[in-house]
Amino acid sequence: MGTVTVVDTHEALTGIIGEVGEGAIRKDIGRIDPHARTLIENSPFVLLATSAPDGTCDVSPRGDPAGSVLVLDEKTLVIADRPGNHRVDNFRNIIDNPHVGLLFLVPGMNETLRVNGSAQLVSDGPFFDDLIVKDKRPQLAIVVTVDELYLHCAKAFLRSSLWKPETWPDRKSLPSAGRIFKDQLNIAADAEAIDADLTARSIAHQY
Repeated sequence: MGTVTVVDTHEALTGIIGEVGEGAIRKDIGRIDPHARTLIENSPFVLLATSAPDGTCDVSPRGDPAGSVLVLDEKTLVIADRPGNHRVDNFRNIIDNPHVGLLFLVPGMNETLRVNGSAQLVSDGPFFDDLIVKDKRPQLAIVVTVDELYLHCAKAFLRSSLWKPETWPDRKSLPSAGRIFKDQLNIAADAEAIDADLTARSIAHQY
């Protein structure tokens, strides 16, 4: 990798980046206002970041029809759990360390909504019936108490052109999930067969 210069103090970081501007600090409103509620209710995809007591981290994608994340009040929101890979890394982390970070995405919108707070893993509550999608009631939900909330600027999405299909790679030029699993896990089955099985499982076990 060659020689690198490590930035390992706050002073060194400030010397490169400068002081944090007042505007960046003030944009944290610490609550779910009507605008934040609108973005949450129109977001079908949220990233959930957690960390274990030893500092190891996990980021989990969460997808549901827009409006599925419930806003209970200006400090509380609820995310239903849906079938996934069953690793439950983020659930174990929440039990041991409740601090979480959320990043809400709205398709076609370059700004994102960032939420930091504390979470509880719950198996029942008066709001569970409101989390039903396609007649399926979740077994678990994540209740998040909001500590920080702010709109994140559009620069990352503008630089990445994420929402512009003309910049996307040709999907055929990328390995399929079946090919990746076959090579990484040394699976004997054909990649095409693995892809077919993954597709069938995903469709059958969305909820």
